Amino acid sequence: MGWRSLSRSAIGTRHRQHYLPCQDAGGHRSFGDVVIGAIADGSGSAPHSAIGAALAVKSTLDYLSHLETWLQPHDNPQWPTAEKPPSPPQVQRLFERTLKQVRDDLQQQAAQNHYGLETLACTLLAFVATPHWIAAMQIGDGFMVVSTPARAYQLLFAPDKGEFVNQTAFVTSSTALQDLQTRAIAEPPQFICAATDAFERLAMHLPAWEPHPAFFKPLEAYLGETPNPEQDDAYIMSFLESEYLNRQTDDDKTLLLCRWAA
Repeated sequence: MGWRSLSRSAIGTRHRQHYLPCQDAGGHRSFGDVVIGAIADGSGSAPHSAIGAALAVKSTLDYLSHLETWLQPHDNPQWPTAEKPPSPPQVQRLFERTLKQVRDDLQQQAAQNHYGLETLACTLLAFVATPHWIAAMQIGDGFMVVSTPARAYQLLFAPDKGEFVNQTAFVTSSTALQDLQTRAIAEPPQFICAATDAFERLAMHLPAWEPHPAFFKPLEAYLGETPNPEQDDAYIMSFLESEYLNRQTDDDKTLLLCRWAA
């Protein structure tokens, strides 16, 4: 019993052709019945966005790993493992603090290397999940989809696409706090998929942004059939690097998958 989780990225054909690094990043950590995860997509126009995305994910996971820092003194210190989900103000406060830590770490990176904060621009999606609930945040595009006993494959947030094509919000923006979306679902999350925007046309019915079950079902089944997905990742890597997927998108690709195995 516990979480089966996997995070993998693959470089897009466009970046490979131009000898550029993958500008996506993702990761997860588990603590008993709690799993935390984060993915980030570096801006293609920001020269150090690959560094920014990797640092944003690491900073998020490092911060969320210290459960005691989430709480005000009057809060219930047991809520990360309780059956009752955190309140909306708790969720908002948690991810506002997470965002502040990420921005501080990115600012330090920029200052140490003598470049602007905007050169590290990236999106960020993150979550904390237990067998009883999930709390999540998003800045920018990409998507997070969750299945619960009551509803399969529900999109948590509408991706921020901005006013113009290929425009979105970034954690480095001066409006990042206003762009932050947060949410908690008081239902048992059975399956979680967070992905960068390369998958949007495959995974969503557009323009309604309705999750396409045919995309998610094989991924959920893979986790159900694979006891140690971090060690047995051949299926996911073959998908991420497949000719079929590369015909659909030339962008970098990141998938973060979690499934509760009872």
